[in-house]
Amino acid sequence: MNKNSLFKQGLSDGVPIGLGYLSVSIGIGIAAVGGGLNIITAVLMSMTNLTSAGQAAGISLIAAGGAFLEMALVQLVINLRYALMGISLTQRLDPSFTTGKRLFLGAFITDEIFAVASSRESVNVHYMYGLAIVPYIGWAAGTLIGASAGTVLPASVTAALGMAIYGMFVAIFIPAMKKSREVTLAVILAALLSTLFRVVPFFSFISYGFSVIISSIIAAALTAWLTVRRKAA
Repeated sequence: MNKNSLFKQGLSDGVPIGLGYLSVSIGIGIAAVGGGLNIITAVLMSMTNLTSAGQAAGISLIAAGGAFLEMALVQLVINLRYALMGISLTQRLDPSFTTGKRLFLGAFITDEIFAVASSRESVNVHYMYGLAIVPYIGWAAGTLIGASAGTVLPASVTAALGMAIYGMFVAIFIPAMKKSREVTLAVILAALLSTLFRVVPFFSFISYGFSVIISSIIAAALTAWLTVRRKAA
């Protein structure tokens, strides 16, 4: 296939992802405005940080007055999986990918884009451009719509629309929990630890950002340790 055909194929494959992102990122826009950000800042966040969980955590940290160090560490922990996805995807990249193009397109890797790209035997750079552009535009456009709506709609309506982002999170981890006991254990442990940090007065000195980091690391490490022990038994 020539460059134009590969690009068009990528565009076609990216349309369903983009439509999904358009609807979900409305919740991000609403949450951003509710957290004190203006419309321009909310849209710029989506254009430079293409990650739903990362943005949701970032908005919560900003609203809570979190420090830059907390923000950086939370983003590192939450988005570390994208680095692993990128490493995995390099096994399918064809020679059209230079180092510069890998670095540039790596910023557009999301769970859905990775899943579609990794289903191909070989990934061409022009296909990847097409695959990334519609989801990117959809995510930014949805954020703009949500942020704009958040400034004019009643609080009861924006609160209801803002729940969309949490619905997306549930849709992501519930299927994985059904397939894997390890994922189920990690989710339960993380939820329990996060709740512990929020309700036990002794842990009140731990900020929201660091509670997310600690819960994630402990849940992942303990799940890995228990899994290794179970398989070795």
